[in-house]
Amino acid sequence: MRRRKLRQVPKVVIVGFVIVPLGETSLSKYVAEVVKLLEERGIKYQLTPMSTIIEVETVRDAFDVIEEAHELMFRLGAKRVSTTIRIDDRRDKPVRMEDKVESVLEKVRGG
Repeated sequence: MRRRKLRQVPKVVIVGFVIVPLGETSLSKYVAEVVKLLEERGIKYQLTPMSTIIEVETVRDAFDVIEEAHELMFRLGAKRVSTTIRIDDRRDKPVRMEDKVESVLEKVRGG
């Protein structure tokens, strides 16, 4: 019996994260440094008023860059940092950030 090759699905992991240097009132200078880090690493991102969303190939890739951003807060002078991470790891088909948004907008338009 011949075995069929399984089609390899390109992996896309969408991760939302929030890094908060505790005790600070304005976070924009910290967020700007994280955005610079993401751009230096060539990571696709979307900045929102409440979090940063990234698109990477693996959960490990996300953890690595978020750990780097977390540590960056201490290098920038923070004494205490709180980090929250949300992961959307879909493996049946690749779904990008814009696909998720477009799916909702289609439904809003009656599609």
